[in-house]
Amino acid sequence: MNIANRLTISRIVLTFVFMFFLFVHGLWAKVVALLIFLFAALSDFLDGRIAHKKNMVTDFGKLMDPIADKILVLAAFSAFVQMQLIEAWMVVIIIFREILITSLRLFALNKGKVLSATRAGKHKTLSQMIVIFLILVFIVSKEVMLGFFTWNPAWEKAFRQGIYLIMLLTVVLTLYSGFSYLWENRKIIAKF
Repeated sequence: MNIANRLTISRIVLTFVFMFFLFVHGLWAKVVALLIFLFAALSDFLDGRIAHKKNMVTDFGKLMDPIADKILVLAAFSAFVQMQLIEAWMVVIIIFREILITSLRLFALNKGKVLSATRAGKHKTLSQMIVIFLILVFIVSKEVMLGFFTWNPAWEKAFRQGIYLIMLLTVVLTLYSGFSYLWENRKIIAKF
């Protein structure tokens, strides 16, 4: 297994560590969760770059890299629903898109075709990771304010409205990337 694929696998493992710290009470745990997420998101950038630069692109990487991204992103969004930071219907739409596209990719793989992630899909993943990062910054900021200063309920309302708007944009980008993926692979899909 090459280094790019190891980074992909490490992202899956880091998801579980990230989730553990996200639900531990206290500022230090939230900061650790944020740092773990940043490292996992960075590994997404690095594994693809290393694979292309060192000619290490494999079918395993083409399949598992987007799956590792989905595991990380969907775990974070599910946690945010449980923490009542984002709306459940938004995550349901994101999950539906991910299941549809992943099922298509697995079906194609069963037929001997490997469908790589598209540019729109990569932009979608980047936008989702940015939203997750921003929500984590909100969580850490709130912990800092509660622990050392004071927390104004007006700030809470403003942050939650901001989170709602950026999540709405993320849902739109997620849907667009799903339709784009189906359109770009329509000839392959038609053969099945």
